[in-house]
Amino acid sequence: MNNEIAALFLDYSCKKLDGMTDNLRLCLGKLTDEQIWERHGAHENTVGNLVLHLCGNMRQWTIHGVGGAKDVRVRDAEFSADGGLSGTQLMETFASTVAEARAIIASLPAERLVERVTPQGRDVSVLDAIYQVVGHVQQHVGQVILLTKQMTRQDLDLTMPRPR
Repeated sequence: MNNEIAALFLDYSCKKLDGMTDNLRLCLGKLTDEQIWERHGAHENTVGNLVLHLCGNMRQWTIHGVGGAKDVRVRDAEFSADGGLSGTQLMETFASTVAEARAIIASLPAERLVERVTPQGRDVSVLDAIYQVVGHVQQHVGQVILLTKQMTRQDLDLTMPRPR
């Protein structure tokens, strides 16, 4: 694999995780702890559930799958949680999980990107695993952004502030 392409991919992956961390921090800072755990039915996930789910996914795919740490994920607990952690605690957990995953991603040599790993029992390349994690974080942080806009009834001006 071309080392320059690999370096660009790894650097961009880290930057995307950093940007999503900033977006999540903004959202959690605008929500009360009650809003973070608000659920309108059993079919919905709370903002808190989404944060726990992202941490579990990053841990399983990157920290375990790519980094080789023990797989300690309890996926059902991510969705059954109904409180107990404040927005500040959730953000600290998310930020530390991103930092751990990011350190693994940033330190990868190019040749590891084609190596096969098996997070969640799936046979994927290391590049696939990183791409899955970054896309998954973007997907669910996007949901948190929408929920935050709905609960606060305001635009967050995350991309380009514009007059209203």
